[in-house]
Amino acid sequence: MQDSAARPFRLFLLRHARSGWALPGQRDFDRALDATGYAEADLIAEMASDGGIRPDLILCSTAVRCRQTVEPFLRTLSEDLDISYVDELYSGPASVYADIIDANRHLTSLMIVGHNPMIDELFRRFAGSQAAEDSLPHGYPPAALAILDVWPGGGAATATATATLVSLMLPTGQPK
Repeated sequence: MQDSAARPFRLFLLRHARSGWALPGQRDFDRALDATGYAEADLIAEMASDGGIRPDLILCSTAVRCRQTVEPFLRTLSEDLDISYVDELYSGPASVYADIIDANRHLTSLMIVGHNPMIDELFRRFAGSQAAEDSLPHGYPPAALAILDVWPGGGAATATATATLVSLMLPTGQPK
């Protein structure tokens, strides 16, 4: 049972939108969104805006495809969004993502823009395996945005579900 006086920390998990394959000689880091990915990024940013989403802070991987995914949020939510680009969200495992999230729990809300399998793993840790399987039976798709309320005392390092899945936005235009 949750403490009724305690306020949850709102966590937004956004996987980058669909990207193209690396060109010969191109680093994975430099892969850009493809045409579908640009459309997905625009749509998910519009859905977030329509839903009144405005995180206190956005932490985004430095990879090109993540930066391109977050760019429409500046247009649709606000040019004043606080966005920081974090190398560790490109190269780090899910445990690094969890540490970054836990270090920002003093905020009211935080959006992480990153990569699979880390986003999928965090989603499963926070929401719980059954809720994750029920909502995303085929894994965490590109440009999906999960909205989770993480309760005090709960963190990504715990083995059991510590959050409530508030909503799941998919780039189909229909929230789940």
